[in-house]
Amino acid sequence: MKYNAILLVVTDMEKSKKFYKEVLGLRPIMDLGANVTLTGGIALQTLESWKEFIKKDEKNISFGANDAELYFEEDEFDGFIEKLEKLNQVSYVHPVEEQPWGQRVVRFYDHDGHIIEVGENIKLVCKRFLDSGMTKEETAKRMDVPLKFVQECID
Repeated sequence: MKYNAILLVVTDMEKSKKFYKEVLGLRPIMDLGANVTLTGGIALQTLESWKEFIKKDEKNISFGANDAELYFEEDEFDGFIEKLEKLNQVSYVHPVEEQPWGQRVVRFYDHDGHIIEVGENIKLVCKRFLDSGMTKEETAKRMDVPLKFVQECID
C-alpha cells in the first residue's frame, strides 16, 4: 500500500484553488473539475461530489471542526508572515507564537475552516539556537531533541 494524498472537501473549488496558490504557493497538477490535485500531496474535492461518494447529505459533513490541520514548514518564515498579512485573506486560529521547543508557528483557516499550520523549518530553528551561542547540548535540551538531530542540522 502507498499513501497518496489528503483530500479536503471544499465548498467553492475556484476560491480554494486561488487560496492555496496565493497563500501557500500550491499549484494544480491535475484538474478534473470536481477533483483537483495540488502540489504537496493535497487534493481538493467539491462538496457536491463528495456527498455522492460517501452517500451522506450536508448535515452529516462538518466544516471547521478544529480536529486536524495541514502542516507546512517554511524556510523564509518572516517573509511568509509578511506575505500572509499583506494578502489579508485568512482568519487566524492564533497569530505567530513560539512553541515550547522554540519553533515559531502560525495557524489559520482556509475558506472552509480547515486549519493550516505553517512553522519555521525545524532545522533552521536548531541553527538559530546554535548561532545565538548555545552549545549543541544546550540546543538539544532546549528543543527536546536528541543530540544526534542537532548534529544532523549542522552537517
